[in-house]
Amino acid sequence: MATEAEKYASLLRQVEAEVTGRWGEGRINPTTERIAALLDLLGSPQRAYRSIHLTGTNGKTSTARMVDELLRAFGLRTGRFTSPHLTKITERIVLDGAPVSDRVFVEGYRDIAPYIELVDGQFDHPLSFFEVMVALTYAIFADAPVDVAVVEVGMGGTWDATNQIDAEVAVVTPVDLDHMTYLGPDVGTIAAEKAGIIKPGATAILASQQVPAAEALLRRAVEVDATVAREGLEFGVLERTIAVGGQVLTIQGLGGTYDEVFLPLFGAHQAQNAACALAAVEAFFGASGATGALDIEVVREAFAAVRSPGRLEALRSSPTILVDAAHNPHGMKATLDAIAEGFDFRRLVAVVGVLGDKDVEGMLALLEPVVAEIVVTQNSSLRSLDVDELARIAVEVFGPDRVVVEPRLDDAIDAAVTSAEATEDGYASGTGVLVTGSVVTAGEARVLLGAAP
Repeated sequence: MATEAEKYASLLRQVEAEVTGRWGEGRINPTTERIAALLDLLGSPQRAYRSIHLTGTNGKTSTARMVDELLRAFGLRTGRFTSPHLTKITERIVLDGAPVSDRVFVEGYRDIAPYIELVDGQFDHPLSFFEVMVALTYAIFADAPVDVAVVEVGMGGTWDATNQIDAEVAVVTPVDLDHMTYLGPDVGTIAAEKAGIIKPGATAILASQQVPAAEALLRRAVEVDATVAREGLEFGVLERTIAVGGQVLTIQGLGGTYDEVFLPLFGAHQAQNAACALAAVEAFFGASGATGALDIEVVREAFAAVRSPGRLEALRSSPTILVDAAHNPHGMKATLDAIAEGFDFRRLVAVVGVLGDKDVEGMLALLEPVVAEIVVTQNSSLRSLDVDELARIAVEVFGPDRVVVEPRLDDAIDAAVTSAEATEDGYASGTGVLVTGSVVTAGEARVLLGAAP
């Protein structure tokens, strides 16, 4: 007889198959009518708690994790919604810092399934996968109940299904080019779409932005009478020192200065994310220059506990194997800058598997001067770029002598390890492998390397 855990694991697979069989999250339909109708039938669960909403091109998930850690350190019960997941669908819905159980996910879905069916019958298009996930998340958070929800958008802002919350704090991480088919052809247009999460009377926490993006975001803030806090003006990183396992920061917050903050993540971009997260939590608690800073010991404890799986995560040594979910040029540049700063590789080999709608040439151009060789591969996503097409592009960038083709990710990692170890002295010390190009690739690599079930 199956145990309860086995029973719900089986039921989760059935629910996941049903949900993922819907309109995929890689597509967008610019309407919030369906999700609004579903949440209305569910009694508007998103109104049952306070919320912090995050958008941007890169850094959303890491920043959301930091916000979550800070809020919990100050005694609040949190729910966190991020996407996509690395390994298991339950990772998207987090309560008190841990993914919900199979049982909570399955029973939550069972509760809302009749209402999903009703809404499906009211519109030309049925609810999408992402819309169902958002409704399920908001319902689970209300049932828990949580004190505050930390919610990352799926794509964009204004039309994103998550944008049914009335968040009092909106965080916009750096905006760059990505999802251009859906969000617009340039940074300013994309930022205008993302600015839709800034609600009337809210506080907007804005990371340092390119000028067109900053203009669009500030325009929206003025329109809705939102308070604005900008990185480099109202808050920011004052000092950053590389340390074993991460970095030590001094952050100027909205309410004061926080020094000797250890962050166990690499890269200037993660320091930037930390500053945004701290400012968001200060704004949530109403901390300012007038009311004073948050308890610095609690802040230090929270940041020291931050983990961000799949974000420049070291999973093996000799050679060092790093897994990173960078999937656009902006993210890839941040990753490579962090590697240059935090690691001293004599030889670095990249394993790259990407989705077909990404700026592949842009990412490979950044990798070319940094890595000795590239092993191109393919992940399991239906949206994955065919390995032969990826190889063709890689040969144009790297030349044929520096490109290895391995259709299977496990074989690709093995080939990269062998290549990394091919040093003149025969020692793997100081050599590395970077597995990157997609969240899917990073997630599957974590499984293969034993970091996830």
